[in-house]
Amino acid sequence: MDNASGLIQQRYEIQRQLGKNAGRQTLLAYDQQENQQVVIKLLTFDLDFEWDDLKLFEREAETLKALSHPNIPRYLDFFEIDLPDSKQLALIQGYVEGQSLDSYLKSGRIFTEFEIKQLVKSLLNILKYLHGRKPPVIHRDIKPSNIILGDRTGNSIGEVYLVDFGSVQTLATQEGRTVTVVGTYGYMPPEQFGGRAVPASDLYGVGATTIALLTGKHPADLPQQDLRIQFEHAAHFPPMAGLVKWLTQMTEPDLKLRLSSTQAALEALEYAEFNTYKPAPVQPLPTPTFTIVGVAIAQNMGTSCLSGAFFCGLIGTSVFPVLGTLVGAGIGLAVGLTLGLVNGIFLGLVTRLGFYPLTDARLHRQVVANISTVLVSSIGAVLLLIALAIVESENGIDPVRTKLFVLFLGVPIVVIAGLAARLSGRSFAQ
Repeated sequence: MDNASGLIQQRYEIQRQLGKNAGRQTLLAYDQQENQQVVIKLLTFDLDFEWDDLKLFEREAETLKALSHPNIPRYLDFFEIDLPDSKQLALIQGYVEGQSLDSYLKSGRIFTEFEIKQLVKSLLNILKYLHGRKPPVIHRDIKPSNIILGDRTGNSIGEVYLVDFGSVQTLATQEGRTVTVVGTYGYMPPEQFGGRAVPASDLYGVGATTIALLTGKHPADLPQQDLRIQFEHAAHFPPMAGLVKWLTQMTEPDLKLRLSSTQAALEALEYAEFNTYKPAPVQPLPTPTFTIVGVAIAQNMGTSCLSGAFFCGLIGTSVFPVLGTLVGAGIGLAVGLTLGLVNGIFLGLVTRLGFYPLTDARLHRQVVANISTVLVSSIGAVLLLIALAIVESENGIDPVRTKLFVLFLGVPIVVIAGLAARLSGRSFAQ
C-alpha cells in the first residue's frame, strides 16, 4: 500500500472506512483500472491476529469466488500486501449500493407487513441458491446489518442483497474438524453456540431479522420463554396469525421442530393459517406429453365454451331477446371452442417443456395463468380488429353504427375471454 497516495496496488484509491474490528478493516475504494467502486476487506497479521481469523478470511474469499448471484457481492481479487512491519491479506469484492436494514431500523423506519414479506421472500431466495450449492453454503450471520436494501421502485421494496460472508461455512468443512463459533447474539440459533451450523440455522437468522423489522428492537432485547422469542406484544402493528406462526417455527430453538429448508419456509409463508407445516414431497409428473396437453385442452375448451356461450348469450339478449340470445350463445360457443383449443395446446406444451418434473407449483400456476390471460386476450383483440376491418370493406351498411355495434359486443367478449382463460389456466395448474 502506498500511504502517500492512498492507493493499494497502485490501483485502488481508498475513499473511506466502512468498518473495523480486531485485525480487520473494511474499506470503500475506487478501482481506477475498472472505473468502479469496490469494497476491500483487509486482514492484518499484527498483535491481534488469530489463526481462526485467517481460516475464516480465506474461506470467505474461496466461497465468494465460487458464487455467482446478482444479489451477492462479486469476488474480484485476492492478494497479499507487504507492509514495513507486518503483512496484510486483501479481498476485493463488488460494492453493493444501498442502505443496510440496520441503519433503517436505527432511523426509526417502520416496515409494513407487505414489505416485510417481500423482503423475506427475496432473502430466502438468496439462501435457496446458497443452500442448493454442493456442498451447501451456510452464511451463519444473517442479521439486519448484513442485508442491504437497494433503491425502491414503485410498490416494490427494492433489491435485497446479502453481504459479509466472513462467517460463511460449508457442511463439508464441519466434518471431522473443529468448528469456530461465529454469529451474532440474538440472531444466532442455539446449535451455533455449540459450533454446529446447518441450513436451518440461517432460517433462524431470517426469522430473528423479521422479528427485528416487525418490532424495531434487537431480538436479544425481547423477553424469552424456553428460549423462544416473545415478540407479538412488541410489534408495531398486530401481525396476522399466519405470520406469527411462521415466525415461531422459523425461530424454534429445537432444530428438529424448526422449518428445515428455504423451500419449506417459502411455501409456509404462502399460507395464511397453518399449525405445523409439513411441505408435501415433490412428485414428478407421471404423465406423458400427449396426456398433459390433452388435459390442458379439455380443461380450457370446457371452461371457454361454457363462459363464452353464457356471456355472449347475455350480451345478445340485451340487443335482441330470444334470437339475439341464441345467436350470441352460438358465437360465444364457437369463439370459446377455438380459443380454448389454442390455449390448451399452448399451456400443455409450456407445462411439459418448462415445468417437467413439477418442482415449483406456485411458479407454474402464476406462469400458466398469465400466459392464458395474455394469449386469449391478444387473439380476441386480433379477431375484433379483423371484424372491424370487414365492416369497413362492406358496402351498403352504415360503417359507424355497425362498428359501434361490433365494439359493443366485441370488447366485453375479449375482456371476459381473458378473465375466463385466466381462471381456466389456474384450474388446469391446480
